[in-house]
Formats: sequence, structure tokens, C-alpha cells
Amino acid sequence: MKLYKQNKSNINRRGLFANKDIKKDTKIIYYIGKIITKKQTEKDPKFNNGKAIYLFNINNKYDLDGDFTYNTARLINHSCNPNCEVESKGLKLWISSIRDIKKNEELSYDYGFSFDENYKEFPCKCGSNNCCGYIVREGSRWRIKDKRKKSNR
Repeated sequence: MKLYKQNKSNINRRGLFANKDIKKDTKIIYYIGKIITKKQTEKDPKFNNGKAIYLFNINNKYDLDGDFTYNTARLINHSCNPNCEVESKGLKLWISSIRDIKKNEELSYDYGFSFDENYKEFPCKCGSNNCCGYIVREGSRWRIKDKRKKSNR
């Protein structure tokens, strides 16, 4: 039995949900795709066209393009309060639980986007109490929270 199922998501149209209770530290799904070089990523207009991007930075030389219908893991949405994380072993990526997950709970992980001048292009709809409103990695969210406080003065 698969640990996940597709369903309608409140975060972003579709998502993956726990098909049964999942214990902490469980490997849930393998993130699959095509290994490409950083140069290929930079040259390919697919990654600079405003559409959803399913791209993982694996290391300094390679990325993983997961924009394929057979990559069900691409449906896992970002959350500022995630229940999963991405584990990397060489060129392979697994999505694993970082806490116990209840049946029918949406699977999510922190996409880890950097805080740069483009952060406003990626609004977050996770609804978590600690959400800063944008898909930015946990260690950089304080910058946005500080900007919100300053603009409210």
C-alpha cells in the first residue's frame, strides 16, 4: 500500500496526502526526474518562463529536473510548518517524515527558496501560524517579517 494519495489541496490546487498514519523518519516517496548540469539549467528557457518549476539543486554541478508526470512527488506543496523534508544521498532524493503524520494530512516540506530580490514572485498559501507570506527558507523568513513590521509603522 502506498503511503500517499493525490487529492485537492488548500495550499495549491493538488497535493499529496497521507494514505495512512506515517511514523517519524519514514521514507515516503522518491523524488524522480532527470539529472542535468547547472549549465543546462541556466540555458533551458523552461526554468525561466513563469511556470511552476520542479527543480532541485543536488550539488554544485547537478540539478534534478522533476517536471515529469511520472514524478508524483512533485505534487508535495511547500509549508512554513512542514511535516517532511528532502533527504539527499548522492544524486537521489527522498521525501521523509520529520514527525508523525496522521492519515489524510497533507504532506509538505520547506522548499528552501533563498531570500533575494525575487522572493515576492513566490507567495505562500500554507496558512501556518509562522508563515511570512512567501516561499522562503526558514532561516531567512525573519527578514520578511522584519519588513512587514517596518511597513506597518
